[in-house]
Amino acid sequence: MRRVILVMMLFIFIVACNNDDGPDAISVPPRQLSEVVVEDAAEIQAYLESHFYNYEDFASPPVDFDYAVVLDTIAGANSDKIALINQVESLTIQVSSEDFGLDDNETIEHTLYYLVAREGMGESPTAADSTFVKYEGSLLSGSLFDATPTYTWQYLPFFLRGYSQVIANFKVGDNIVVNPDGTTSITNSGVGVMFLPSGLAYFNGSQNGIPSYSPLIFKIDVGLYVPDTDYDDDGIPSIMEDLNGDGDVTNDNTDVAQEQAIRSPAFPNHLDPDDDEDGILTKDEIIVDSEGNITFPDDDNDGIPNYLDRDN
Repeated sequence: MRRVILVMMLFIFIVACNNDDGPDAISVPPRQLSEVVVEDAAEIQAYLESHFYNYEDFASPPVDFDYAVVLDTIAGANSDKIALINQVESLTIQVSSEDFGLDDNETIEHTLYYLVAREGMGESPTAADSTFVKYEGSLLSGSLFDATPTYTWQYLPFFLRGYSQVIANFKVGDNIVVNPDGTTSITNSGVGVMFLPSGLAYFNGSQNGIPSYSPLIFKIDVGLYVPDTDYDDDGIPSIMEDLNGDGDVTNDNTDVAQEQAIRSPAFPNHLDPDDDEDGILTKDEIIVDSEGNITFPDDDNDGIPNYLDRDN
């Protein structure tokens, strides 16, 4: 018995030593945006040049075609297929290192690519709307990290910046159909795929199945959306709270100084029912007519509307 106890104590000692990082443990600092963006661009470019999607199925849909994008390598029997690089569209977005908590003051252009396999027959949401979406996320290697088997509601500002910007380039479906088995489906929804550099995804962060600095692929099916989504119910559609016009409502916060002064969490305007922290709700400082048109009073004529003006 004594021998067993000694062996157990020795085992615990060894494990404890292995888990003790000590003062000499190496902490790896985050990499720079300007370094990673070059690598991501090369990886995505190589993927787009060597892969194709089932465009022939979308052009002449087989019976019972599910309008799902399938990606495959250009090789063997598929050697004559058209590469994705010849079919995708692109968006260039400025990304700040501050977005990832880095302090090197970099602002770097990032290019994402997207392909519209089926445009959709409805209207287009904005990058700040709630959308009813099916998606499948994977690495460039094809490793799947997330998927939704059915449509799910997404308030786009809560998701990846590149993802929300691409969704705004699709149209939603045109009708909800009740199937004989009681399920529902959406006809003529927008279907496609996007390719995001890590700077428009998680960058140095990691998620389940997603290593740091990973470019990502999302296949999407955009079913419905809520026009002029007003997430904080302050009377102003979320997209109109993008004050700097960069398509990203998460970095527009009029009253951040006041929030810091009272040690309050910082809420961007699209999540803040009182955008100037003056104690008067935003919806009580604007005028919305019966048709939904918004007027922004400026009582002291200083060029700042009341709802953003603490001195009014």
